[in-house]
Amino acid sequence: MTDAENQEIQYVFSDMDNTLFDFVHAKVEACTAVVDKVGSGEPLEMLSYFLRGIYGFESLENIEDYLKEKYVFSESLFEECCCIYEDVKVENVTLYDGVRETIEAVKDMGRSFIIVTDADTENAYRRMRRVKLDGLVDDVIAYDMSGKKKPDLGAFEFALNRFGANASESMYIGDSLRRDIAPAKKMGMTTAYAAYGDRNDHDRDFYFEPDYKLQNLGEIIDIIQNPKKTSVSSNTADKKATVSQN
Repeated sequence: MTDAENQEIQYVFSDMDNTLFDFVHAKVEACTAVVDKVGSGEPLEMLSYFLRGIYGFESLENIEDYLKEKYVFSESLFEECCCIYEDVKVENVTLYDGVRETIEAVKDMGRSFIIVTDADTENAYRRMRRVKLDGLVDDVIAYDMSGKKKPDLGAFEFALNRFGANASESMYIGDSLRRDIAPAKKMGMTTAYAAYGDRNDHDRDFYFEPDYKLQNLGEIIDIIQNPKKTSVSSNTADKKATVSQN
């Protein structure tokens, strides 16, 4: 039995995008609005520019490249498209069912609920204000605070240290097995995989077995109350990390 199984969970650390809300949907809607403005291309084609990993998933330089490759770029159009993109993206951020009630229940149990995200502080709080969670969670730890992006262990270490939390009394929830679950488990945290929000098609060749697999966020309440129960395997102590060879 691991140390994490011997202690009650006191701190719940959670990813934000695609764990609390469907951020990919919001980005698709934003891309649709830009494509409609430009009059060229397809929304999913534009979304693919954000997935290239050249500038980052949040960078507006992806829009610049898209406009240039469609031969419609101008500074004024670029600025207008950026405004449209950001506004529509935030407008379409809506919580998954039961998220607010779950966080409230965690807080009522005397636990802390902390967001750890690769978004910068400005973008993170803009989204949190949109869904009215900014005054409910205990903290939002953004990339520009820790200087580290997941799966770097430094992002998790920073979050734990900020609250004086031990990994063995902490849970981490996230939709990415590679960026959330694997590093959190290496830190010694209890891991809860938000399978309901996993849109990481580019990571399908990676597998890491979590402690718990969630079909909705509300399932963490039972985990906190009954930490030895698992929805993945009855023998949590024998869990091993595996990477698919396919």
